[in-house]
Amino acid sequence: METIKIFLVEDHDLVRDGLKALLTSIPDIAIIGEASTGKSLFEKLRIVQPDIIVLDISLPDISGIEITKRLRHEYPQIRVLILSMYTHEDFVTGAIRSGAKGYLPKNTSRDELVKAIYAIFRGEEFFGETISKILLKSFIRTAVEQGEQEEKPAYNLSSRELEILKQYAEGFNNKEIGVKLNISVRTVETHKNHIMKKLGIRSPVEMVKFAIRNKIINL
Repeated sequence: METIKIFLVEDHDLVRDGLKALLTSIPDIAIIGEASTGKSLFEKLRIVQPDIIVLDISLPDISGIEITKRLRHEYPQIRVLILSMYTHEDFVTGAIRSGAKGYLPKNTSRDELVKAIYAIFRGEEFFGETISKILLKSFIRTAVEQGEQEEKPAYNLSSRELEILKQYAEGFNNKEIGVKLNISVRTVETHKNHIMKKLGIRSPVEMVKFAIRNKIINL
């Protein structure tokens, strides 16, 4: 197998040394560079070209998310694997949106880290069980929120006002609407005025057009 060139970006020397010792024990993985800051990383990338950067999300000068964004534009061929103690949903989704190909917690096992590196080198994405659960939870919540937004009408009418608007748009007059809904003509007229004020429209014709456009009635 082709040697996988790795660059480590971690501001804690002990953690970085541990990663280096762990990965150099794998025959087809080579550590070709290391840095403790984003600035140092980009300076060294002028000289070396890794396949994968194993990157902490929290650094003294630039966040791992910002580094990932910059790498995506300046070095699109380099893939990023985030290795972080921060597993909050915002960090995970932010890193992925920025272009990270993998995300693992720092307490991940040696085998899973190596597995992630191999997968990312093959052009795949890798998030592991813990991060995958976070992503699934985020996906479900986003889908639900989008669904609620789609179901929520783009107007703020009460159920009674919607019913009166529907009846009016279907051609019923105030008296007929009052009979159908068992309310007075004056109440119907009051509701109609409230509807027009809420919708920002000035004529009954615009009320009908609004009802048709927003599928309150079907033609």
